[in-house]
Amino acid sequence: MARNRLTVIQLLPALNAGGVERGTLEIASALVAAGHRSVVVSTGGRLVEELQAMGSEHITLPVAAKRPGTLLGVARLRRLFEALDADIVHARSRVPAWLTFLAWRKMPKDTRPKFVTTIHGFYSVNWYSAVMTKGERVIAVSDSIRTYIAKNYTVDIAKVITVYRGIDREAYPYGYKPSAAWLDHWQQGMPSRKRLNTSQPNAGAGNTRQTKSQVASPGKDVPLIVLPGRLTRLKGHETFINLMAELSRRGVVVQGLIVGGEDAKRLPYARSLYERAEALPVTFTGHRQDLREIMTQAQVVLSLSTQAESFGRTVLEALSIGRPVIGFDHGGVGEILGKLYPEGRLDVASTPGTLADKVERFLVQPPPVLTHTEFALRTMQSRTLTLYEELAQGHPS
Repeated sequence: MARNRLTVIQLLPALNAGGVERGTLEIASALVAAGHRSVVVSTGGRLVEELQAMGSEHITLPVAAKRPGTLLGVARLRRLFEALDADIVHARSRVPAWLTFLAWRKMPKDTRPKFVTTIHGFYSVNWYSAVMTKGERVIAVSDSIRTYIAKNYTVDIAKVITVYRGIDREAYPYGYKPSAAWLDHWQQGMPSRKRLNTSQPNAGAGNTRQTKSQVASPGKDVPLIVLPGRLTRLKGHETFINLMAELSRRGVVVQGLIVGGEDAKRLPYARSLYERAEALPVTFTGHRQDLREIMTQAQVVLSLSTQAESFGRTVLEALSIGRPVIGFDHGGVGEILGKLYPEGRLDVASTPGTLADKVERFLVQPPPVLTHTEFALRTMQSRTLTLYEELAQGHPS
C-alpha cells in the first residue's frame, strides 16, 4: 500500500453546511494541492460544486439514512474501495462510519485501506456512537473531545490524536476591515431592532421577513453585541435575550444582533424568540454569508452555547480579526479562550446579572485581543495529511 500518491476517500452524510462539511473540503483541498487523489462520498448537497472545482471527486451514495435498508450499501461501498484502490478511508459521521467499518472489516487485511475516523462532537455514549472509536487512528477535534472519548469509551487512547480545527489566516487577518461598499450598505440596511430584510448584500438564503415594527437605526455610536448561531436551543439565544433584558433594565444603551437562520424543524422555537425579544433592542438577521464583516462592527462577540461545543470556530474567527469575545468556559470554546483570551471566559453557571456585569466592563474597556498564530488551517491540514501518509506507509503517527 505504500506509495507516494495516496487515494483518500472521505465519507460524510451530506455536503450542505457545517463544520464537518467545511473540514471535509479543507482536507480535500490539501490533498489535491499535495498531489494526492481526493474522493468524497456523500448523498450530495450544495457544496459538491465547490468540492469538484478544487479538483476533488464526488460520488453520490446513500450513506446518511438511519434505517436498515442503508446497510444494503455495504457491499457496494466495499467494491468502491477496491475499485479505487483506496489507501485511506476516513469516516466523519456515525452512519457513514458504520457502513465503512462493515465494508472495511471484510476486506483482506494485507490489501485493505487504512481506516480513520474523526469525532467532531460530544456524541451520546452508546454502541451506535462507539463505531467512531473503531478507526485505526481516531482524530479528536479538541482536547475536550479526546478527554470525553477516554472517559466514556473503551479505546486505546494512544490511537486518539487531537488535531484542532483551524482557520485560514488570510481570510481572517488581524485587524480586518470590510470594504467601503459593505460598510455603506450595512449602515443603510440596519433599519430596525427586529428582523432585517433580504435586501442587504451577501445576506444569503433563509433571511426572515421584515416585521411590521420599524425602529430608528441605532446609529454608529451605539455598541453592538453579536451572538452568532442558528436558531436552535443549544446556541444560547434565550440567555442572550435575558442578557439584553438585564442591560435594558440597567439603562445600558446597546444593540443586540443574533446572526443565524431559522431551523426548519424548530420554527416554533424561533417564533418564541421573536416574541420574547419584541420589546428589546434585538435584531434577528437570519442566515448571513458575511459574518466576518458583521463581527468587525461588534464591540463584543458572544458564545453562549448551553452545551459544550467540540471546537468553537466562530470564537476563533472573532479573536483572529481582533474582536473581544465572551464565552462560556467549557468544551472547545473554553480551550480556545484559555489559550488566546482568558479574560473572555465565563462560568457556564453564571446568572444573567453576572454576564451583564462582564459585558458592561467589556463595553467600557475590553481587554486587548492580541494577534496569534495558533489554530491555523494549514496546521490542521498538514497534521492530517501527515497522519494519512504515515498510516499508509505503516509508520506510527
